[in-house]
Amino acid sequence: MEIRDPVHGSIHILKEEEPIIKAEFFQRLRNIKQLGFSEFVFPGATHTRFIHSIGVMNIGNMAFEKLFSGHTVNKELLRLKETFKLGCLLHDIGHAPLSHSTESVMPMLSELEIPEIFISAKDKSLDRQASHEDYTIKAIADSSFADSFKEVEKKFGVDRKFVADLIVGVTDEPEYFTINGINYFPLLHQLVSSELDCDRMDYLLRDSYFCGVSYGSYDLDWLLDNLKPAIKDNVASLGISERAVVTFDDFLLSRYHMFVMVYFHYRAVCLEQLLMRYFKTSPDEYSIPANIEEYIEHDDYHLMKILRHSDNKYAQALIKNKTPEKIFESFNSDQLITLEKLQYFFEKEDIEFIRCSSSGRLSKYYTADRNIKNSHTMKVVRESKFSNRVEYFDINEATDLFQKFSKSHAINRLHVELEELTGAQKNEIEKIIKG
Repeated sequence: MEIRDPVHGSIHILKEEEPIIKAEFFQRLRNIKQLGFSEFVFPGATHTRFIHSIGVMNIGNMAFEKLFSGHTVNKELLRLKETFKLGCLLHDIGHAPLSHSTESVMPMLSELEIPEIFISAKDKSLDRQASHEDYTIKAIADSSFADSFKEVEKKFGVDRKFVADLIVGVTDEPEYFTINGINYFPLLHQLVSSELDCDRMDYLLRDSYFCGVSYGSYDLDWLLDNLKPAIKDNVASLGISERAVVTFDDFLLSRYHMFVMVYFHYRAVCLEQLLMRYFKTSPDEYSIPANIEEYIEHDDYHLMKILRHSDNKYAQALIKNKTPEKIFESFNSDQLITLEKLQYFFEKEDIEFIRCSSSGRLSKYYTADRNIKNSHTMKVVRESKFSNRVEYFDINEATDLFQKFSKSHAINRLHVELEELTGAQKNEIEKIIKG
């Protein structure tokens, strides 16, 4: 099967992979938009997690070919490659409607009844709310979707448990990922989820293309051509050649600019907050089922239909794409003082407001603030011109952009319904802002 992708061109799908893509679980992603409410701001952003997932697998295939180009092609290598490709393809299969916003109405993890063999050690208690990643694991591990793996299991010897391990980032059997005595699990997981993964490499280009902006552009070919395995104590982690550090900087800047200009656009984020208030004020109208087969029905259209028929004021605001006015935006500590004064005034006057903050969102650009699932961070690889000696050093030693993004450009916004304010209240707000 050949798929024509506006971002990557022709993408070839193996016949053994076709049943997975044609399965109802994967086809559901056609009805889940990649950027949720961003379509209300950027009308072209109607692309879905379906084509994004296929694009991620395509980049994963190219990355694997580069990293393992010196290996003899044999049964073990083909099994590892296909396991990794499926990890890339299925990393978003459990995503809920309208992106991450609906995870707040997911059930407890224990209700999903994921087979114990697929539960990582950190989740043995099951005492937390489920996430889209948990639904991904449930779909792969214990659902009718599992039947679509028969061909890849037969042809390549793929084990679904290890596809799930790559997505989660923890495995208790590194031998499955070991080739010629080298454990490649950390490297392959990093390509599924890390500071330089196939997911980000695809969505930056794709989101930029469909939003009609240029902020997400970077040199994908050069990054892929300079990927290197960083091998220490027979364990491989992800590395890049030192000649590609500047390109990696450009990649990080592209992510940051897309974050500020697209992902954290004030209207899209405000719409997310309205959805959260809808869930809180009408808790009985919509919830995500623990039954994985019923979950297939839950896509963007299913949720929007419920919102359209709701009398809840927040639901109606979402349907009508009507957000409260943004009245103040702070970018530094001095402006934050003004914002805090405004918030205090709103609370004192019992004025409903929405506060949106980039806090906790920008932290994903700094490795020290992330919930890294393994101890391996990306390395810069330096190869000697005069010998076979290879040196590795941490990516944070080569670029300071992680630290800069974590400390600067924190954005906070306040939204209120101006028509609900009295003249005196408007005057006081203006006085606080001027002051």
